[in-house]
Amino acid sequence: MDNSYIGSNIKATINNAGYRGAEPVDVSEDSSNQGKSMNFKAVNVAQSKSATEIVFDSLRQAIIMGEMEDGEPLRQEEIAKAFNTSRIPVREAIARLEQLGLVEARRYKGAVVAAISIEEFDEIFDLRAVVESDAMRRAVPLMTKASLAEARSYHVAFAAATEPEEWTALNRKFHCCLYEAANSPNYLKVINGLLDRLDRYLRAQLSLTDGMERATQEHESILAACEAGDAEHAAALTYDHAQDAKASLLNYLKQKREKT
Repeated sequence: MDNSYIGSNIKATINNAGYRGAEPVDVSEDSSNQGKSMNFKAVNVAQSKSATEIVFDSLRQAIIMGEMEDGEPLRQEEIAKAFNTSRIPVREAIARLEQLGLVEARRYKGAVVAAISIEEFDEIFDLRAVVESDAMRRAVPLMTKASLAEARSYHVAFAAATEPEEWTALNRKFHCCLYEAANSPNYLKVINGLLDRLDRYLRAQLSLTDGMERATQEHESILAACEAGDAEHAAALTYDHAQDAKASLLNYLKQKREKT
């Protein structure tokens, strides 16, 4: 794992040597990865009524931030030990992550962090372009001075950010702040789900190419159209913004995977 993409989250290092919980070990999990550290923010949830939610949020954040690599196994026993809970909420959290496409079940390995194929990237970005441009079209007529000022503050912060983990967080805040004006929670749910799948790849792409400079310029154009109240222009710019990001990321990924 490239440490340049590891965020500032607390890293919980779990060593499972010699540890056995009350439940039998799940032999379906990949023993070849035993002893490797998994990076996520662990919380003691022994007395919590929302153990599943806490484990889910922590693992989801670790995957989105790129602190867990594609194909990395989620060893239930180790995770349960780190959170001081049973494996039941861990299994429930992993099942939810699988529903979101962040985790996949593999034969003989159990649950692992899901990778995305080139074909899936193409599909996800096309969906983003359609959904986000329509969300923008709905939102512009309802935007207020306050919502535009908030979006402007995120835009400025994004342009000034120097850490990769800040870029994707501020990028999401900028876009979703604009879409929220439409009061369309289902649009936001879909958009956030798509961004969850892509953020760890976008962070790498932005840090290794001129993506930050291009994204900042495109954000300025989108925001200017919103401030002018031009919904159709803002929607068209949003569509092109997603397609430009797709082209840049696909080029980066193809080059990276050809080297491996």
